[in-house]
Amino acid sequence: MKRISILVILFLTAWFSVNNPLVGNYVSSLKENALPVSKQDSSLYQSIVKNAPTYEIPPSDAKIDSVWKAIPGYNGLKIDIEASYKNMKKDGRFDEKKLVYIQTKPAVHLKDLPPSPIYRGHPDKPMVSFIINVAWGNEYLSSILATLKKHQVSASFFLEGNWVKNNPDLAKMIVSAGHEVGNHSYTHPDMKRITAQRTREQLVKTNEVIEAATGVKPVWFAPPSGSYRDETVKIAAEYQMNTVMWTVDTIDWQKPTPDTLINRVISKIDNGSMVLMHPTSSTAQALDRLIVLIKNKNLEIGTVSELMNEERLIKKGEKR
Repeated sequence: MKRISILVILFLTAWFSVNNPLVGNYVSSLKENALPVSKQDSSLYQSIVKNAPTYEIPPSDAKIDSVWKAIPGYNGLKIDIEASYKNMKKDGRFDEKKLVYIQTKPAVHLKDLPPSPIYRGHPDKPMVSFIINVAWGNEYLSSILATLKKHQVSASFFLEGNWVKNNPDLAKMIVSAGHEVGNHSYTHPDMKRITAQRTREQLVKTNEVIEAATGVKPVWFAPPSGSYRDETVKIAAEYQMNTVMWTVDTIDWQKPTPDTLINRVISKIDNGSMVLMHPTSSTAQALDRLIVLIKNKNLEIGTVSELMNEERLIKKGEKR
């Protein structure tokens, strides 16, 4: 009888130990703590840690350049050690193709800079933008929009306020097609010469008519003919708009042949370029080939907002 009692006590003690939540938590913590130690002691894990700096790229802060004025920041790349280890664990060997990257943000952003015009995106970003200023040329808009749609390209159209007032359906059509719209003044004045009060009137009136027609509030301002003074840029910033210029000019208003226009752009275009154009016959005829040639240079085409975004893009075949 005494022997049976001892067995019962031992059984109950064992059962209690196994089912006791405190014991269970202790065992679990031992397992959890053991895994990282085992992982970090492995040659694969150490190899990833050792090689990670070779593949990492520091982020680039937004800055004011002496030539290009405001330049946006650009994300860097950092290796996710844990995710990379998990990716390679099955094979048990280091493989750069299985590295997992995390984008790291710069410390200084475009919004942190004092008001300054923007002539280009970040020089390391393999993207360009089409800036299409619209105050006339209605007869070429449909062709331009059709070509952009064919190539799945989004552009930034800067609309004159008075044009929007007279062509609200065309303004709405541009936005409905997935393009960005910006402010191009109301009556196309020389912004460098007009008073601060008139500048405010031009910007506010244009924003109001664009928002009424399209539902979009512009965040970018392109001064007519690229004419501005420092005060113009500061006033635009008061209305939460950055002032944009261009990197490459098609000079399409001079009616160049399509070949001349294409050569003019392709000979100068590079990472971060903003290409100025208008709804003209030259641009309408050249646009299809121009897009193909730009993409052949491994450059993406996006809106000004996409170009100014800090997200890092990876070129085809680029070793990260």
